[in-house]
Amino acid sequence: MAICPNGHDSLTDDFCEACGARIAPAGNPEDTCPWCGNPSPGQFCGHCGFRVRRPFPSEPQPAPVPPAPVPPASPEPAAAISWSAVPASPTIPASPIIPAPDSHSGPVQAAPPTAPLPTFTPATWSVVVTSDRTYYDQMQADRTRTGRDLPFPADGAERRFPLTGKQVRIGRRSAARGVEPEIDLSGPLADPGISRLHALLLPAPDGSWAVLDPGSANGTLLNGREIAPGDLIPLRDGDRINLGAWTALTVRRE
Repeated sequence: MAICPNGHDSLTDDFCEACGARIAPAGNPEDTCPWCGNPSPGQFCGHCGFRVRRPFPSEPQPAPVPPAPVPPASPEPAAAISWSAVPASPTIPASPIIPAPDSHSGPVQAAPPTAPLPTFTPATWSVVVTSDRTYYDQMQADRTRTGRDLPFPADGAERRFPLTGKQVRIGRRSAARGVEPEIDLSGPLADPGISRLHALLLPAPDGSWAVLDPGSANGTLLNGREIAPGDLIPLRDGDRINLGAWTALTVRRE
């Protein structure tokens, strides 16, 4: 029985049956997750999804500059008021009486209609999960990443997941470890190269989304380029995320 880099017992010696990591000598992580106690060197725990630390420290804000002191003005002596010199209040003329319109003088012109104000509709984001044949062929050519000859799944049905909430986790469900990703890629056609917690999608203040790899075993590609673990990369409409041996997620903004 093989042991994966995360310490799981696996009946297969290429990919771990528990987390999807390729069997290789494990490192010595310095930190552990305060929630489940497993090694968690990255920002998020790879076993339960707990956020161990924030991705970036807050940028220091410049100290406010105090306003220059203004010297107080010298008080001037109050002048004596002569009530005889104060002019009398002017007489306010009475408002003229406007006669009511004559019914025989013609129709009264109505005010032009006001155009309605435009309504703002916030954009909605989603991802479409498919099987990517081109990415699969590339992974099969690089056996150091896949570890074995994997058959391409025959059923390539699309699945759509809306992006809502404070975070959207991508991975494979594990009831024993308490991992319940919002984008669950487990099932009869589960990609063996996907970790329990493989990647995260996080919202930005302007309503857009970004992708982050917390330290998956086999990495994550964005538009064909691998992203570094812990880097928060903004997403645009049409971006393509590849992970595992054949899985592709296409970002959609509607």
